[in-house]
Order: sequence, then structure tokens, then C-alpha cells
Amino acid sequence: MELKQVDHRHSREKEQLINRLKRIEGQVRGIQNMVENDRYCVDILIQISAINAAMKKVSLQLMENHTKHCVTDAIKNGSGDESIAELMDVIERLTKT
Repeated sequence: MELKQVDHRHSREKEQLINRLKRIEGQVRGIQNMVENDRYCVDILIQISAINAAMKKVSLQLMENHTKHCVTDAIKNGSGDESIAELMDVIERLTKT
């Protein structure tokens, strides 16, 4: 997979994403502690569900930004088909269960 550098992410948006990911990281550490302390399985599963929902929000925010900026720019510059194919691949990956 090719890693690309972007420059369109505004500092406010970047800060929001980083803060959300840090909260998720804390939740994951909390689950680790719950497992280590033999907490009730249902409580752990509820926390995992919360993390999954939070990650979905991060994914959707990134997807929206990518579509509004990268895909739109690619379409304007004549490489829309490639960008749309890439977007569809990402959507397929995100929606697998």
C-alpha cells in the first residue's frame, strides 16, 4: 500500500482527530486493565462496542474529508476514475464485518 502525504487537513480538524484517537487509546488501555483484573465479560464487551463506535466516527470523518478534498480535486484534475476506485476500495474495506 502506498503512503501519501496530505496538506489539506486543517489544524483544528487534525487536533480533533488526535484528541479522539487519544481517548480511544485510553479506552483500549482501560479494557486491558479490565481483562487483567478479571472484570465481567459483558462489561468488557460493552467497552469494546464503544471503541468500535468511536473508531467508526473517526473513519467517517476521514472519509468525508478525503471525499471533499482529495476525490474532488482528482475529479477536477482529470484523474477522478482512479480516485473513485480507490475510494470504493476503502469503503469496501471499512464495511467488511
